[in-house]
Amino acid sequence: MPAMANRRRSKRSSLTRGVIAVTTGGAALALPVIGATGAFAAPAQPAAAEKAAVSAPVSGKTISGKNSETATYSVILGDSLAKIARDHSVSGGWQQLYKDNRKVVGGNPDLIHPGLKLTLGSAANKAAGTENKAADTSASEASDSAVRTESADRADRSERAGNEVVAQGTPVAAVEAAPVAYTNDLDGWIKESLAVMAQHGIPGTYEGIHRNIMRESSGNPLAINNWDINAINGVPSKGLLQVIDPTFQAYHVPGTSMDSYDPVANITAACNYAADRYGSIDNVFGAY
Repeated sequence: MPAMANRRRSKRSSLTRGVIAVTTGGAALALPVIGATGAFAAPAQPAAAEKAAVSAPVSGKTISGKNSETATYSVILGDSLAKIARDHSVSGGWQQLYKDNRKVVGGNPDLIHPGLKLTLGSAANKAAGTENKAADTSASEASDSAVRTESADRADRSERAGNEVVAQGTPVAAVEAAPVAYTNDLDGWIKESLAVMAQHGIPGTYEGIHRNIMRESSGNPLAINNWDINAINGVPSKGLLQVIDPTFQAYHVPGTSMDSYDPVANITAACNYAADRYGSIDNVFGAY
C-alpha cells in the first residue's frame, strides 16, 4: 500500500450555522443565524419596559362588571388615555379617565404601560367620589376637632382663673357680687351717696355735695341747729346737709337708713330734695 502523506485536518470553524424564518408580510425568508462563541459578546438583553411591550397583547380587552355601566380595560401597545376614552365613550374624556385611575396610572397621564388595568364608567366615578368624600369628612372632622379644642382651652382657662380665686379664699361668684367698700369718712360717705343717687337717677357731683356740706356742717354728721326758725318750730336741721325731719322723710331714698343723722342717708335725701327744687345740689350756693 503506498505510503500516505501526513495531512492535517483543517479545523472546523467555531461558527455554527442555522436557519431562522422571519415573517415579513406573509413571505418566509431563510436567513443564516450565526451563534457567537468564544470572543464574541452576547447581545444586550432588552429592557424591562421593552419586554413588557413585546409580551403585551395586540388588542385591548374589555371585561364588563356586574353593573353594565362599568368595565375594566386592559391597556395594549399604542394605547393612550385619549384613545381609550374616545373608543369607549368615557364621559369627561381622557381627563376624567385619568382622574378615575390616577392611582394605577401615576403622576404622568402620558405614560401608560401595556397590560395596565383601567376602570371605566360609574364604578371609577363612585370610587373617586368616595375618596373625595373621605377627604372632605377628614377635613371637617379636623375643623370640628380644632373648634372643640379651642372651646376646651377657653373652659380650662376659665376654670383655672376660678380656681386661683378660690385658692385665695374667695369664690368667683363672691368676687363678682362683692359690694364696693367705702371708707368711713366724708370722702367715703359722699362717694357711697353718689352711687345710690346714680341708681335712682338723682343728679349731683362730688364737688357740689362737698361744697354744701362744708358750708352747712363743716363735715360733722352729728351737727344740729338749735337756734334758727326751724329749731324754734321744733324741727331743727340735722346732719351733714342740715335737713329737717319732715324734708328727710319726704325725700328719703329707699335702700338708705331711716336715721336722718346717718351720713349717706342724709346726703342722699338732701340731694333728692335739691334736685326737686333747684334741679341739682350743684345749683345750691347758700341756705336752702
